[in-house]
Amino acid sequence: MFKSLSIKVIIFGFIFTFFSSFGQSFFLGLFNSSIRDVLSITQGQFGSIYASATLLSSFILIWVGKKIDDINIFKFAFFVTLLLSFSCFFFSKISSITFLFIAIFLMRFSGQGMMSHTATTTISRYFTTSRGKALSIAWFGLSTAEFILPVLIVYLLTVTSWQNIWTSISLLVLMFLPIISFVLIKNLNFDSREETNKNDFKEKNIKQWKRKEVLKDYRFYIICLNMLAMPWIATGVFVYQSFITESKDWGNFVIAQSFMVYSILSVITLLVSGFLIDKFTSRKLLIFMNIPLLLSALVLIFFDNTITAFIFLGFIGISNGLANVLGSSTWAEIYGVKYIGSIKALTTALMVFSTAFGTALFGILIDKEFSIEQIAMISFIYILTSLIALLIVRNRLNPEYI
Repeated sequence: MFKSLSIKVIIFGFIFTFFSSFGQSFFLGLFNSSIRDVLSITQGQFGSIYASATLLSSFILIWVGKKIDDINIFKFAFFVTLLLSFSCFFFSKISSITFLFIAIFLMRFSGQGMMSHTATTTISRYFTTSRGKALSIAWFGLSTAEFILPVLIVYLLTVTSWQNIWTSISLLVLMFLPIISFVLIKNLNFDSREETNKNDFKEKNIKQWKRKEVLKDYRFYIICLNMLAMPWIATGVFVYQSFITESKDWGNFVIAQSFMVYSILSVITLLVSGFLIDKFTSRKLLIFMNIPLLLSALVLIFFDNTITAFIFLGFIGISNGLANVLGSSTWAEIYGVKYIGSIKALTTALMVFSTAFGTALFGILIDKEFSIEQIAMISFIYILTSLIALLIVRNRLNPEYI
């Protein structure tokens, strides 16, 4: 199915999305209590620092991320690796609130932002007819990390300090990733493309949009409304899962058990969606992306039974699997790949921003004594509105030709 170089690019994407997990909320959250004990801060204070640091990282990513269009991919990946290694080392030295802010900023910027940006941009640019499958396999790296790392870290915290864990991660990144990058993408350049049959669709005929042109395209904002629903709503759910559990009287372990359903359905959808995208295109599948998320909001509004926790997170898992792949492939289909790094730097930054927005919005609404049903209704209205807007323009998403 894939040629030798194609396989190397996919493996590179898989490894970089796996290592992006060190800057993801699910991983950083594992050290929440340990850090708060050291600094003697509350959950609210930690959340405020986390959201503001995430917000700053999203702004910086817009400008730094676009450099992937101008710098050799191997050199860019090497720079990102050094940054991630330093960020992990700095995280191990947290001793004050100021250090905590800087450390979270560095991890969100280098891990969640730059690592995933490097992986998905490289794959989106290289692949044409097999882009969907390639992206789904690459994103499986993050799903693998979500499955393995929580259990591993919980165990390691029982035998060593959290500072030692982060120092070890820093060394692992520094020793492993440069070698992997050299072996896999040393000969990759801006013109490297997947080998295709002569009769296959030639993406080079698509108009290659610059970022400033994209910003003037109304379709971009409608697609973004849909793309950003999953990050801000899911982040709010994950961060405030204890509030949901208490509101629904589901018991302490129900949400944790429900995450197994979320993870399984997310992975299945992730793998299936790659084949569907290559057959039907991202543009046609985009309209279906947030329908499961819409249904999850309805479940939260109308049902309280314990079993609905599994259905609720299961729907979110399906939308998550679709969003991971569609979030990268759609932009390449519509706007071309020549300036895809610049465009994806912007969209990745918006995604990071939306996670900070979700954390803040849910917190504000909870403090104002909104019920979880009312918060779910607000989420439902947002998803439905963005879906209707997308439905109106769905026939105008075909790429423009030169």
